[in-house]
Amino acid sequence: MTPKVSASSAPHDGVFTRDTVIDPSRNLWFRLFVPSPTPDDLPMPVLIYFHGGGFVFFSPDFFPFDILCRKLARDLQAIVVSVNYRLSPEHRYPSQYDDGFDALKFIDDLDSGTFPEKSDFGSCFIAGDSAGGNLAHHVVVRSGDYDFKKMKIRGLIAIQPFFGGEERTESEIRFAKSPTLNLERADWYWKAFLPDGSNRNHPAAHVFGAEGVNISGVKFPATLLIVGGSDQLRDWDRTYYEWLKNAGKEVELVEYPNAIHGFYIISELPETSLLIKDAKNFIQKRVSKSSTELNQIEFQLSL
Repeated sequence: MTPKVSASSAPHDGVFTRDTVIDPSRNLWFRLFVPSPTPDDLPMPVLIYFHGGGFVFFSPDFFPFDILCRKLARDLQAIVVSVNYRLSPEHRYPSQYDDGFDALKFIDDLDSGTFPEKSDFGSCFIAGDSAGGNLAHHVVVRSGDYDFKKMKIRGLIAIQPFFGGEERTESEIRFAKSPTLNLERADWYWKAFLPDGSNRNHPAAHVFGAEGVNISGVKFPATLLIVGGSDQLRDWDRTYYEWLKNAGKEVELVEYPNAIHGFYIISELPETSLLIKDAKNFIQKRVSKSSTELNQIEFQLSL
């Protein structure tokens, strides 16, 4: 069961929402979350969010993800764009990656009147949880050599990203019966998503494997990686962290020891508040750094 929430132009919990269609032929659209009231003078960063669900389930109007993105917009004081992409098994790899990247290009091409005036596309962040975290990673890789008109990707926020491989890790075995993501279900998600005949060593899942993209020379933003200590994906996410570091990328690992998979859809859990706090600090740090770099460039040009 997937209870859904309609968009509302009237503020609810300090945020109003609006849906925008990108491509009706593939049900590609996004829900915009805007804090209300907006900050008086400060521009607001733009956070493009990809929901989880094993590439098989859910959408931006699914009740828990509407609540989560509403909370992100309100507490981060950011414009949040939650993207609806095609789902497996009807639409397999690379449909979801195509949709995610096309959503970025569509947003980059929009006229200024579609988004609030204070939207700061020079401070854009890509985020996602679980399968959405996997999707966010691949979209960022695709974006590395793309020349956006106004969008500058300053960071990636990967929340318990869904990676895998044929090898069984200790955390997969230890948390194989987890109520939110058990091992049997995860295996089925990969089977439904990956091309026929592929296994979990496919580079979509095993990004750090021999067949994965070498990102050493790829323009890749600073990354905040959120890991759950009681999540079966824990060891794969730790491998992702080491892989990014070895490729020379800036990455910050934050692990919540007691967090199960999908903890963030339960707002009462302390880890959810920690996630908001860590995401806010990460965004503020990156926005401040980009502002400093811009001032330095302007100063040099004035000499």
